[in-house]
Amino acid sequence: RGVAESGLGVLNWERQKDVSEWGEKHGLESRYQSNTASAVLETITNIQPKESGGGVGETREAIVYRLSEDMLSKLPPDYIPHEVKARLIKMGHLNSMNIFLRQEIDRMQKVISILRSSLSDLKLAIEGTIIMSENLRDALDSMYDARIPQIWKRVSWDSSTLGFWFTELLERNAQFSTWIFEGRPNAFWMTGFFNPQGFLTAMRQEVTRAHKGWALDSVTIHNEVLRQTKEEITLPPMEGVYIYGLYMDGAAWDRRNGKLTESTPKVLFTQLPVLHIFAVNSTAPKDPKLYVCPIYKKPRRTDLTFITVVYLRTVLSPDHWILRGVALLCDIK
Repeated sequence: RGVAESGLGVLNWERQKDVSEWGEKHGLESRYQSNTASAVLETITNIQPKESGGGVGETREAIVYRLSEDMLSKLPPDYIPHEVKARLIKMGHLNSMNIFLRQEIDRMQKVISILRSSLSDLKLAIEGTIIMSENLRDALDSMYDARIPQIWKRVSWDSSTLGFWFTELLERNAQFSTWIFEGRPNAFWMTGFFNPQGFLTAMRQEVTRAHKGWALDSVTIHNEVLRQTKEEITLPPMEGVYIYGLYMDGAAWDRRNGKLTESTPKVLFTQLPVLHIFAVNSTAPKDPKLYVCPIYKKPRRTDLTFITVVYLRTVLSPDHWILRGVALLCDIK
């Protein structure tokens, strides 16, 4: 009987192992198929004819002209320098977080100005009023193919399609506009920052200045994953910042127990609840039982998209999640 029970135990363990490996393999296969499909579609888009055809229906120029008008109508208004300056002085223009906000608004204004100028020029070029320059030709071709024109991408951020990019522009601008004109938000969407590392540094400086005797060199970032979602946050933290909109890749988060858990089969990304990031006056090493989880701006993990690391609770060894390649992503598009 003992031998039979131990045999059944081994069979059950093998079955669970097979299910786990199947789920992991299926997730990797889904990602591979998605990436392959995207590459094929991009190739098809690149090789299609660029000249206007004589067939029935709208021409390329007519479609792009209509799209330009639509984007111009939705484009946010320019930031008026003296209004921004007045609001920053009222909020405390020497506060490190407000200095960061001013820099972000300056960069957003540059994107809005270039976008407004190139869309207006593109409309005039399609009408034949001005010459179609190389930049305008690239903008026309890219917009028709739902891609981001190079002149815009150079001053902004990357995205999979023009639609996602423009939606992100509106969302980013909404966060800056709310912050400057209505006051500091309770929680921040870190994905919407041009320089998220600068945001975390500004938070460290703010906390350091609030504590007499603290030195910036000895202040390090720590974190805690809350149970609440962004909608449930009604007040800002006493210190530090609340961050939302992060996605977990390679694992899932157990909200009830506040720890890492295996991802559900066929689900590539799961959203993390609100993350409280704060500063502590200690350079001592963190608990080795915590998983050191990197945060990246995009699914493509390179040193250019790396932001920082956070520390997550886990029952399993951190090595388990290292082998899974678990990371947090600001954007999954």
